[in-house]
Amino acid sequence: MTEPREGMDLRELLLEEDRDADPVRFWGRAALYVFLFLWGWRFILSPVAANYVAESFLHMVNLPFHEAGHLIFSPFGDFVRALGGTLGQLLIPAICLGAFLLRSRDPFGASVALWWLAENFMDIGPYVADARSGELLLLGGVTGRDVPGYHDWENVLGDLNLLRYDRVLGALSYDLGRLLMLAAFVWGGWVLARQWRELRAGSGR
Repeated sequence: MTEPREGMDLRELLLEEDRDADPVRFWGRAALYVFLFLWGWRFILSPVAANYVAESFLHMVNLPFHEAGHLIFSPFGDFVRALGGTLGQLLIPAICLGAFLLRSRDPFGASVALWWLAENFMDIGPYVADARSGELLLLGGVTGRDVPGYHDWENVLGDLNLLRYDRVLGALSYDLGRLLMLAAFVWGGWVLARQWRELRAGSGR
């Protein structure tokens, strides 16, 4: 792993790797990009109310980080503990993004981590929007309506006196996820285009 060079500008940081382009790595990344691009558009085009993101297997990948967040932030009081699930769910892909970008110097890997972060914002959106209605099935097979005080975002928004804005805030989280996912598409595609040009230049074509 290499640290960013002193004096490295933002363009170099976001687009350049320290190793030469490799055909096997490039085509593997290209296949992953196409898969995430097509899958990501399913997320982007699905409305918040459809809760399509929570029906994907990635929801189960995110869930342990969500529950770990509750545990990690529990010493800081009930409000932070309730918010900690969402924080844990967002922090893990954000940490991966930083590690790929700053430690591994892998901007394509960082763009994939940004895609995952975006998916998490979209995963959170329906949960936030459900704060008042309490209709979503939660861990344990119950809903927020079944067990008062069990729904994280009912507690968080209730403490902030923002419960009436649950659907607006849920939509904002989902829309932020959409924007971040589009940014991940652009970023990853740009990195791949640069690497493709490097491969063609290296082959003398």
